[in-house]
Amino acid sequence: MKENPMFTLVIGNKNSSSWSLRPWLVLKMLDEPFNEQLIPLFQPDTQSRILAANPAGKVPVLLDSKIRVWDSLAICEYLAECFPAARLWPEDMAERALARSVAAEMHSGFAALRQHLPMDIVSRHSGFAVPEAAAADIRRIVEMWEELLHHHQDNGPFLFGHFTIADAMYAPVVARFVSYDVELPPRSQAYADHILELPAMQQWYDDAEAEVGTPLV
Repeated sequence: MKENPMFTLVIGNKNSSSWSLRPWLVLKMLDEPFNEQLIPLFQPDTQSRILAANPAGKVPVLLDSKIRVWDSLAICEYLAECFPAARLWPEDMAERALARSVAAEMHSGFAALRQHLPMDIVSRHSGFAVPEAAAADIRRIVEMWEELLHHHQDNGPFLFGHFTIADAMYAPVVARFVSYDVELPPRSQAYADHILELPAMQQWYDDAEAEVGTPLV
């Protein structure tokens, strides 16, 4: 590992910050060393600490020797340009456009899912009654997953065969489905299980559990 990693990623709590998980997972899947700076959320000094790292007032934010990048999707796009060999977007133009559309839909949509099923890594809500608006979001997500997984099934276990930014964008959704006991069709369940079994996701879960079990200071 490099003694002085190129990147610092400023994130929020691992139990609840879905936006922080996305670029963090991309960096882990790149196997790129980086400094991690966690700012505990919901604390009296949270906003001042975030503003010191990012004038936009939000996490995550990526810092490197040249630039400050904020917003999860913008960070992932920047990393795709830094590491083109990693194929964080599909190489085929049409597939790349589709992957960007899928990622953008997650980035800007599914408000009911976010509202009613907030990310809560350590909790389990067995038998949770999903409101209809959130259920409609879930149906749309599963519809996308099923189509993509069927189309790319011969190329690997991810949405586009190999790992892409699209998978990172939906990783927090996988976590939500676990927490809120959302039943999935077999193909989508296998995909969710694969995401959860990634060593990086296992580390995020372990860190979230440790975080909740100790005072946030």
